Amino acid sequence: MTRPVIALDADGVLLDFHLAYAHAWRRVFGSFPAERDPLAYWPMDRWDVPRLGLIGKMRFRAAFNEGFWSSVPSMPGAVQACHRLADAGYELVCVSALEQRFEAARLRNLRALGYPIERVIATGHRETACSPKAAAVESIGAQVFVDDYLPYFRGVAASIHTALVLRAPNGSPNSGPELGLASSVHQDLAAFAESWLAR
Repeated sequence: MTRPVIALDADGVLLDFHLAYAHAWRRVFGSFPAERDPLAYWPMDRWDVPRLGLIGKMRFRAAFNEGFWSSVPSMPGAVQACHRLADAGYELVCVSALEQRFEAARLRNLRALGYPIERVIATGHRETACSPKAAAVESIGAQVFVDDYLPYFRGVAASIHTALVLRAPNGSPNSGPELGLASSVHQDLAAFAESWLAR
């Protein structure tokens, strides 16, 4: 019997990209950045880091390699939330706006952290009228799609429940008229799981 599918974003929902970003900064530039705004949505606003020039950007981008994408830490409470969903009979699939060449690294990362997830779909990122994730979410027959980036709900079929994780509010894209694309809104994945399983 086929289990119902929940599609889950990775960074900001399952994994703490902000913390991984700060560790990458330390590896490249030698010091862990101070926190400037704990409520910032984007890592470059959360951490007290300077804007980089061309050479600095090239050095920093090189740090986002196979090793980086294999070692991003978990969001608080997310592993436990996933186990609750899996125990309730759901199949969990990670749908991530990551370059496809890092798909296997992302799966290794999730498995190492103890997530009950056996499949990652890397869609890449592009700002278009229809989200690059929409087709992937539909192709796996997802009943629910959980993401922390509102524009990724563009073009998702109306039959799929779109659960928005708000996360940090400062500078967040999760506002305005497009909030209507979200079927429900939650503070984090644990709050979504609690709400969904209580229906």
